Amino acid sequence: MGDLSPNSSSSITPERSALMARIKGKHTKPEVVVRKAVHGLGLRFRLHQANLPGKPDLVLRKSQTVVFVNGCFWHRHANCRMCSTPKSRTEFWNAKFEANVARDSRNYELLAFAGWNVVVVWECETRDQDRLDRILRS
Repeated sequence: MGDLSPNSSSSITPERSALMARIKGKHTKPEVVVRKAVHGLGLRFRLHQANLPGKPDLVLRKSQTVVFVNGCFWHRHANCRMCSTPKSRTEFWNAKFEANVARDSRNYELLAFAGWNVVVVWECETRDQDRLDRILRS
């Protein structure tokens, strides 16, 4: 699979490093949109429970449901226009993406095995409120 460190094989530029450092992991715009929608449905939740695999973005204990709000780029949303691969250092990026997808799958399986319902909301799905509401109601 290869070394996933930023300095493997070819060095990363300071500009790229600065851009990557600005990417948030929590409280992103898509996550906030999902939170508001879930709250609007009258559901209450906890955020980023560290004691659960993958630290789900939302945890709804009453319904034994966890919600992950996945970025299409980082988590490789199939057939999505937001899921592109950088043209440089493709070997590095492909290894990183494969590791992300494998980790996601492991976490979803662990949660399902423990009795949790797992809901994945993709970043692109948060742009259409009706679609988002349908996903969350199900």
